[in-house]
Amino acid sequence: PAPVPPLGRSGAPQPDRPTPPGHPGARPGGRALGDALEVGRTRLLLIGLAFTLAFVAVGARLIALGLPVDANQPRLARSGPPPVMDPGRAEIVDRNGVLLATSLKTASLYANPNKLMDRRDTAVRLARVFPELDADSLLGKLRSGKSFVWVKRNLTPREKAAVNALGIPGLDFLTAAKRSYPYGALTAHVLGYTDVDGRGLAGIEQSFDEALETGREPLRLSIDVRVQHILREELSGAIETFQAIGGGAVAMDVQTGEVLGMVSLPDFDPNEPAKATDESRFNRISLGVYEMGSTFKLFTAAMALDAGVTSLQGGYDASRPLRVSRFTITDYHAQNRWLSVPEIILHSSNIGAALMAKDVGPQAHRAFMDKFGMLKRTGLELPELGDPLEPRPWREINTLTIAYGHGLAVTPLHLVSGISALVNGGLLHAPTLIARASDRTYSADHEIETDEQPNDDQVTVATRVIGERTSDALRHLMRIVVEKGTGKNAQAEGYVVGGKTGTAEKNLAGRYQRKALISSFVAAFPMDAPRYVVLAMLDEPKGTKETFGYATGGWVAAPVVGRAIARIGPLLGIAPRGSEVTVPTPARLQRAALDALLRSQTRATF
Repeated sequence: PAPVPPLGRSGAPQPDRPTPPGHPGARPGGRALGDALEVGRTRLLLIGLAFTLAFVAVGARLIALGLPVDANQPRLARSGPPPVMDPGRAEIVDRNGVLLATSLKTASLYANPNKLMDRRDTAVRLARVFPELDADSLLGKLRSGKSFVWVKRNLTPREKAAVNALGIPGLDFLTAAKRSYPYGALTAHVLGYTDVDGRGLAGIEQSFDEALETGREPLRLSIDVRVQHILREELSGAIETFQAIGGGAVAMDVQTGEVLGMVSLPDFDPNEPAKATDESRFNRISLGVYEMGSTFKLFTAAMALDAGVTSLQGGYDASRPLRVSRFTITDYHAQNRWLSVPEIILHSSNIGAALMAKDVGPQAHRAFMDKFGMLKRTGLELPELGDPLEPRPWREINTLTIAYGHGLAVTPLHLVSGISALVNGGLLHAPTLIARASDRTYSADHEIETDEQPNDDQVTVATRVIGERTSDALRHLMRIVVEKGTGKNAQAEGYVVGGKTGTAEKNLAGRYQRKALISSFVAAFPMDAPRYVVLAMLDEPKGTKETFGYATGGWVAAPVVGRAIARIGPLLGIAPRGSEVTVPTPARLQRAALDALLRSQTRATF
């Protein structure tokens, strides 16, 4: 049937009219629209609330991470391991903690040629920023087809700013560590240097490359930078004065074998190793081998006294040259008479030293020098170590010449190590550049051991090479040389210095050169209780008016040692004392007897 139209109040049918939404009489379609609007509003509120809660949670987490953490409270497990910041290569410091080598973060410039809009223009503009770069060479690299090309490593902040100012797309920076040496050339031969990638190429940097690369604690050396500076300054002045082609100086602690200073000139700046010459890289102290001249007479005297073939009261006839086969041994300043053992050292008699060694014999002589480490490398913690040159076979003529310092070539470090053993009571310590512990225990078999090693797990051992009484005698002989003999120029006011001069002609192509000398002086102080040995050596010095034309060790090297000791002593805690301090006289020789033996001496020449 047809639908019945709605009735009005009068009951009459009414025309259709729209019904307002929400009206009780509204149609079903109106109710759906209202509900949809209500649901939309509710969803918006819920989404807004969710975002608000999320931001609150993130903010709270960030605040929590920024607050200090109580070490006693448990922490939530991380999803992965924490990032590790690489501190770079370990630092190197001197014995007092002074920084000698460190790694600095620097920017290095590279290019991606594929992103460069104009490679030629880029090369030209970069060459203006870096005048040391060749524009054509750089352009060739940019056209190599590679996507990565180094432009320049280790830029300064000013250089980096200049590159940024160019605004060239395709140029970028990488941050890396650059090795830096604050004291420059002062410690060059000790520290060595690294390549651009931080790998050690010389010196301590090479010897301890892996330890420095992986270590975090500084490597503490035995070097005292103050002593190093004094040695370099005094040696440099002497080289300039006497027009030498080079030289070396070293200071060692006789009780531990620690090297407090080691200088070789000419030297170089390890911050710019590419500019160094082969001559400046050469370490004259640990790598160069030389015949050390009359300094070896101290070993000869120690050998003869320790073997009992002579005594301080004994002596030898030096009245005429010594002829052996076709060789003739003479004295530089001949006394032409019988000389006591102290006088042989005092006047530096070649004849007397040769006769002492002859009494010992070639086989025992070689064994004695071997015991002092003179026939093998020193074992110092450097890759630059020289091999001694010994005669093979070792005949009697070799014994006679080696007795006064010709025929056996060693490094200056060999000499310093051996002299330390002569004066410290007869104990040979291996030389070292690593700071050692000061506490030591003497074992029953005359060895010294220490278990505390700050930078080295190896146990330090000192071996007895001569008796204590022989050591006392050598200290006395060395003191006489400075008091009355060829070492007078090494005296340092307030310090009891003893030593020995050495002058040797250089052997070039198998022939000795009369005008090419290795002039040296080695000293210990204070001789009443020796603590340090100092050596200075000049390579091919020239005499001056002040030295009367002489270029021997007593004239050119002894003053260097004397001035250095006067400056080093106070720094090392050895206060100057009055001239009344004397070296204890050996039990086998009273002072009056010694003076009697020396009474007939003529004026000593330096």
